[in-house]
Amino acid sequence: MKNLLLITFVFFTISYGIAQDKVAIEKEATALAQEQLDGYNKRDIEAFLKPYSENVKVYTFPDQLLYEGKAKMREEYTSMFNQLPDLHCKLVNRIVLNNKVIDHEEVVFMKSEPKVYAIAMYTITDGKISEVRFMQ
Repeated sequence: MKNLLLITFVFFTISYGIAQDKVAIEKEATALAQEQLDGYNKRDIEAFLKPYSENVKVYTFPDQLLYEGKAKMREEYTSMFNQLPDLHCKLVNRIVLNNKVIDHEEVVFMKSEPKVYAIAMYTITDGKISEVRFMQ
């Protein structure tokens, strides 16, 4: 009986630790996704880029590599921020599972054009966004 109680205690202790780790990982993933979205909506390139890894990979879903690296991302988004004063992204829904964040977004590029709906999928590695996959 003592062994069964000990095994049960160890099992629940380990399970609780795993659950706590999952919560921390998902909290970090959520914060990084939100941080880049806030920077995007301010058109603040430094704030936008801060949560990304130096070698971030950006894909069109499922696996067409668009570009790699924060330097290239800086170039792409600086141009967009400068050319599109109406640029704004509204979060429609967010799903977080472990180190993955899936955002359903409503994007305005120009007020005179229809809104665009898209999915952005972020992968978090070592405290930074390491991959983004866009789907339209």
